[in-house]
Amino acid sequence: MPTPPLTELSERAREIFRLVVEGYLDSGNPVGSKTLAGGGVNLSPASIRSVLADLESLGLLAAPHTSAGRMPTDSGLRLFVDGMMQVAEPTREERKAIEARLAEPGPIEQALEQTSAILSDISGAAGMVLVPQRDPRLAQISLVALGQSRVLAVLVGEDGVIENRVMDTAGPVPASVLEQASNYISARLAGRTLREASAAMRAELAANRSQLDEASRDLVERGLAVWSEDAAKRPVLIVRGQANLLDAGALEDLERVRQLLDDIENKHSIAGLLESAREADAARIFIGSENRLFALSGSSVIASPYRDREGRVVGVLGVIGPTRLNYARVVPMVDFTARSLGKLIG
Repeated sequence: MPTPPLTELSERAREIFRLVVEGYLDSGNPVGSKTLAGGGVNLSPASIRSVLADLESLGLLAAPHTSAGRMPTDSGLRLFVDGMMQVAEPTREERKAIEARLAEPGPIEQALEQTSAILSDISGAAGMVLVPQRDPRLAQISLVALGQSRVLAVLVGEDGVIENRVMDTAGPVPASVLEQASNYISARLAGRTLREASAAMRAELAANRSQLDEASRDLVERGLAVWSEDAAKRPVLIVRGQANLLDAGALEDLERVRQLLDDIENKHSIAGLLESAREADAARIFIGSENRLFALSGSSVIASPYRDREGRVVGVLGVIGPTRLNYARVVPMVDFTARSLGKLIG
């Protein structure tokens, strides 16, 4: 069922819906008509129950079988987050505390670890930081035969760092082919990152503008495939605060928490989800079943990209926890932490 727009809800329904969502996010418990009647809603419990039933029929609220109260569905949370939530910007003291923790002396790796811990502390859930992929500018490449069907690619960066890749080939590769392919790639690597050089080579090969013979072209294309696959495997995800997920409420739904912890252990999938937030201008919110990864655990992720001093996106950070996260507080805190971390990235 499509989520109805806020404009289709009466003022009374919007107010009751808001109170239910805020009450649920605050306590983690369903909210009943008696609670609403005692909380300032100027309606009888019977009238409130009628409105709650209407909101449930619209797919915005649900009634757990163990309670007479209502709680928001994933669709209801999305409607609230996108159309009703009033964010609480970090206070001056909170901003100073985050900046002070990030400014502690040490390598950037330590700052990334600290960031994950900060996110866990401010959300009461688990904090995550997707570490920037190192993409140095390369100076040259050398291809060396390794036996009958393997080739070693030695990549030398402008900073002197050397990285190796091993490629499988269909059979022995003549020295002349290795030399031609090495020269071709090196000429396009000068002053470029591997990603930039790969894009240029792919475009040239696709347009048949290269002067490579068939054997050398095949070797270059194999190299591009290996480097692309390697880059996809390289994201490093730092997660801190999983113990926060085992709170008192978790005892009532151990299976959901177990599934969430399993999701977090699958760091490659989590990294893929965070990567999808790289192009966002600010925090993105993934709620429960909206994302296939969390369809079983009923969890939410708030993720925000962080940039280096030149404004380039270098990574993503965020929090993961139950759908009853305090979105109004956590979303701006995640955004501020991303901006603060970016100031430390060269």
